[in-house]
Amino acid sequence: MRYKMVLWLTLALMLGGAVAFAADAQMGQADILRLHVIANSDSVEDQAAKLRVRDAILAYEAVRPDALSAQAARQAILADGPGLLAVVEQSLRESGMSYGARLALGRYDFPERDYGGALYPAGEYTALRVVLGEGAGQNWWCVLFPPLCILELPDGEIEDEEMQSLILKLWKEGKNKDDSDG
Repeated sequence: MRYKMVLWLTLALMLGGAVAFAADAQMGQADILRLHVIANSDSVEDQAAKLRVRDAILAYEAVRPDALSAQAARQAILADGPGLLAVVEQSLRESGMSYGARLALGRYDFPERDYGGALYPAGEYTALRVVLGEGAGQNWWCVLFPPLCILELPDGEIEDEEMQSLILKLWKEGKNKDDSDG
């Protein structure tokens, strides 16, 4: 009898864990915001311009007040679309490009990605999409919220030191915010 109770309890816990995991995965997709920059073409110049635009966006977004949720990050982007577009177009001009850009906030398909052990499964995610010129070139993307837009190594792996320093920075920012609140 005791064996059956343990078996049923184990099965119930496993089932509950699976349901919770599925809910967390679904919630996780709702709680992130990606940045997706698509180059005009695959030329060396257009790919370099794409990376300069990426850097300009990340620098611009870094000075915003900390968003506490993906929804707050989306609202901030929607409220400041013209400012963000101006930053992108200024970066393109500085890169010597004569084409413009289009910004869109929507849901798009993304491949699976692992950021330092946190798996973001393939699927549809909300993203700020920045299409440069014709948008016919290779793309670059990252997780804008929570702030995981870290530069990666050429083989697609994130250096452990870089991830640790990001986690430490986020922890310190959260701790400083908690200390100032109370």
